[in-house]
Amino acid sequence: MPNATSGDYLPCLPSYSLTPLPSIVPGISDQLLALLLPIAAYWIVSIGFHILDVYDFGSQYRLHTPAEVLKRNHVSRGEVIRDVVLQQTIQTVFGLAIGMLDPVEMTGKQLYDIATWARRIRVLQSYIPKVLALLGVDAIELGKNLVPTHPTAAGLFLGGQYPHLTQDVIGADGQNVTMPAFGSGEIWAAQLIYWVLIPALQFGVAIFIVDTWQYFLHRAMHMNKWLYTTLHSRHHRLYVPYAFGALYNHPVEGFMLDTLGTGIAYLVTGMTTRQGMWFFTCSTIKTVDDHCGYAFPWDPLQHITSNNAAYHDVHHQSWGIKTNFSQPFFTFWDRILGTVWSGGDVSARYERTRIAAQKMMDEQSKGKESSIVNSAALDRRRALHQAAMSQQQVQEDEAHGGQRVVEEEQLEEREMRQMLRRSSRRKTGSFDPKSDGLWNLTGRMTNGLHGRSTAILHTDGRH
Repeated sequence: MPNATSGDYLPCLPSYSLTPLPSIVPGISDQLLALLLPIAAYWIVSIGFHILDVYDFGSQYRLHTPAEVLKRNHVSRGEVIRDVVLQQTIQTVFGLAIGMLDPVEMTGKQLYDIATWARRIRVLQSYIPKVLALLGVDAIELGKNLVPTHPTAAGLFLGGQYPHLTQDVIGADGQNVTMPAFGSGEIWAAQLIYWVLIPALQFGVAIFIVDTWQYFLHRAMHMNKWLYTTLHSRHHRLYVPYAFGALYNHPVEGFMLDTLGTGIAYLVTGMTTRQGMWFFTCSTIKTVDDHCGYAFPWDPLQHITSNNAAYHDVHHQSWGIKTNFSQPFFTFWDRILGTVWSGGDVSARYERTRIAAQKMMDEQSKGKESSIVNSAALDRRRALHQAAMSQQQVQEDEAHGGQRVVEEEQLEEREMRQMLRRSSRRKTGSFDPKSDGLWNLTGRMTNGLHGRSTAILHTDGRH
């Protein structure tokens, strides 16, 4: 039973006793579970996307063809898995070390904290008559008139005075004392604040911290030649990203970018271990989804924000490597600081291949609906400038291909232009086994990348 304090005019706060919080899974501490769940989520979600890759499910939503994965990437899948496991091991060891410094989480104070918020709500009600007086409303008189028929509404106009709401508590002398009580509306509002609004605010601030941390550190790794060639260039060996390559980084970069970023957000926002468990897991799933290589129209993670697989894929291309730095949640820093790709729907570099592939799709898909994505008006000068800057960084990274990577892409473009010219001379129904194989590949690429609306791709800078 609550204890009364002499002079109290507000409802009393309940007494409480603290006990250690039992773990969710018997035998596994919540601290350890918070480290293991993101790893489990990473591989479960990645394996799901890998199954789609292997069995060619949802190929119409792929951003790249299987041939591109094999031809354009400069690292084997085995090396990717090795480095991801290394980063996750470092992350787990660091988390366990920090967890040893944390005090044991206790439980039993929830009702007290909710009652504290209910008290604050009652105190705020005391300002209602003054606010209404500024508007020319006599709240006190209005409240008195409502007392017989609507006592709760009357109490609101009277500044939080509810004579009909009382409770018996033990006074300082050990005797029962009648004291004010909370209304059901006050308790409901306090529970909403405690269980929903505060956690939502913590998550929102944590997302802002992670996005800010990763944007500026990620951008610095592209602006500084030493940081790029020493650390970040490893991640960009994946010109065609796939799900389980999301955390393929240099170990130092992985620790700085991911482990420290989320750790700082967790500490600054004062999350509990279980809140951190959800936050770390959701951040991991979002990162995997951003590298999955698919633009699904029904994937909520690709539509809640404009930072999705299609948006981040631009950053992994040689012509867009110095744009679209934002990750993993929102794109506001790219937009504020002008680093969002300005080349349009996909890019000026993809326009020619898109048109050629679309013509072939029309020839091979008789009776099937096909359409060209309507591109936004392109700022060609800015797009070409961004592409030139990005290609320069790729050229300077001699350890991972350098000029050879750029030359390979230029060769691919020349081949596509030649195919386009040949297609204009080709007679209907003719068959060219040499070029038809390339056309089939191009058709699959277009079907996966461009056979959908801009609402799916979200690479035009609009959402």
